[in-house]
Amino acid sequence: MTKRKKISIGPGALVAAAFIGPGTVTTCMISGSSFGYTLLWALTLSIVATVVLQEMSARLGLISGRGLAEAIKQEVKHPWLKWIAISLVLAAIVIGNSAYEAGNISGGVLGLDTIMPNSSFQLGSLNINIFIPLIGIIAFVLLFIGNYKIIEKVLIGLVLLMSSSFLVTAIMTSPNLLEVLKGMFVPKQPENSLFTIIGLIGTTVVPYNLFLHASLVNERWKGAADLPKARKDTMISIILGGIISIAIVICAAAIQSGDVKNGADLAKALEPTFGSSAKYLLGIGLFAAGITSAITAPMAAAYVAKGCFGWEGDLKSWNFRIVWMIILVIGVIVALTDFKPIEVIQFAQIANGLLLPVIAIFLLWIVNKRSVMGEYVNSRFQNALGIMILLITLILCFKTFIKVFEWM
Repeated sequence: MTKRKKISIGPGALVAAAFIGPGTVTTCMISGSSFGYTLLWALTLSIVATVVLQEMSARLGLISGRGLAEAIKQEVKHPWLKWIAISLVLAAIVIGNSAYEAGNISGGVLGLDTIMPNSSFQLGSLNINIFIPLIGIIAFVLLFIGNYKIIEKVLIGLVLLMSSSFLVTAIMTSPNLLEVLKGMFVPKQPENSLFTIIGLIGTTVVPYNLFLHASLVNERWKGAADLPKARKDTMISIILGGIISIAIVICAAAIQSGDVKNGADLAKALEPTFGSSAKYLLGIGLFAAGITSAITAPMAAAYVAKGCFGWEGDLKSWNFRIVWMIILVIGVIVALTDFKPIEVIQFAQIANGLLLPVIAIFLLWIVNKRSVMGEYVNSRFQNALGIMILLITLILCFKTFIKVFEWM
């Protein structure tokens, strides 16, 4: 029985590791510090949406033996439509992940700085933090080894470390459980909360995870016989990721201050009331969130490029390695120079905002094709849920578009 339980934890944990990054932590911090438990319902909604879409992605990978990028490339027959679809996917995932990789690394550094301050030294005009190359080296070594089982075990360990850190801190704040449950299931929209709601959904329902999951299931399992394991893995892992996000909101709600911008700010704010242990727990959690995303973002981009270009080989193939190396190096360089790539990040937000409903449409279309899925096509209930989520993502896309243009 013990072995069976261990087997059930797999690719879903990597998906959870991918969406609980510094961006998610920061958005949850802002939500909790500004609105308390009121917006927890947005996380409940996004957890359900993520489980539904990731199950479709995992099922596609297991039944067809292909990643989502490969399936799109092979099933879209019209040359021009195929070219547009592949170009959109490559631009949004590869360029988008390059833009956010620096944020992933910087988030991990913030966590370590909270625990071990004064880790920088001056090199010419640059103030170099030694943790930036350290995180880059850790990510590089794990990805270069190219052993899926090793990567999986490391990321599962980091997810468990992250979840225990944030959960223990949340418990320390002695939250009102009745108010927490009310926030999770009673939708409310306080004044000036719209973009925070969009952020909570957008940082959980992550486009690149749909590509990552469809590819990863084939690294761990094979065929329809393993579908129940994949579904169980997906549900447990995504719900665990959602609980982590909820715990972060609860931590931030304990101080009710709009000045919290990131995990380091929250750690400092909690220390006077809850002691130095809160600072260390949050620092560890933020470090784990940063390094997991710093590993999964380059890996997801490499899987997308592999599917789009039809490359053969596994995690150790040089085509695959070159893609994740480029993204990781960009992230390290941007983090080292402390450059704020606002324009690039704005482009990445537009691309991801547009990509999510487009990918949801492609995913729904493909998992309803009997030529691809056989008897494992979507049920009516799954299609109803998928269409409802598609409508939500279209609204998200529209609102994100408006938000970005307001910033310009």
